Amino acid sequence: MKYIDDLKWRYATKQFDTTRRVLPRDMLKIKEAIQLAASSYGLQLYKVLRIEDKALRKKLRAASYDQSQVTDASHFFVFCRYAKVETGHIDEYLTLKATKHAVPFQDFKEYGDQMKTSIIENMGADKQDIWTAKQVYIALSNALSACAILKIDAAPMEGFDPEAYDEILGLAEKGLKATVILGIGYRSAKDDSQFSPKVRKSLETLFETI
Repeated sequence: MKYIDDLKWRYATKQFDTTRRVLPRDMLKIKEAIQLAASSYGLQLYKVLRIEDKALRKKLRAASYDQSQVTDASHFFVFCRYAKVETGHIDEYLTLKATKHAVPFQDFKEYGDQMKTSIIENMGADKQDIWTAKQVYIALSNALSACAILKIDAAPMEGFDPEAYDEILGLAEKGLKATVILGIGYRSAKDDSQFSPKVRKSLETLFETI
């Protein structure tokens, strides 16, 4: 599979070439890959912010332990989870589902009630927060795979201050929480990390048949 070769090619880029930009057509493919990510119930309880403002990216870099990828990547994304799942989020999804399926919204009422009970009533705030964060990481994985296939470099990063990001970007007012960040672009020739062997557990160690 070419896909396996693409995954072997990718690595967490430490230095980006600041002179190169990702083409709009490739950016669209990456966004579509994120859009098509698997999501529990299909709800997609997250939003992806593309940060273009250079001054803003400098502020975010300061809240990311001064990691250069934040400012030097061609494009920079902040993956955000919903701070709280509301009934309106579920109704919004079911409205879209009813439209796509060309059926009345009422046909999904029972299904919607089950989701609201499971997610809003039974899950609790802490569990809900963990659950929505997991959904974000599935979307991130799709972005990384798409980048690898397109031979575009990527730097997924957890090394940042989420509370500072929330404040800088005004995320509380938007009902969002910063979860993980991603720089994409093209590796710098000076990035020695690209020459390091990929270190992974063997298949025999990683997998176990029971």
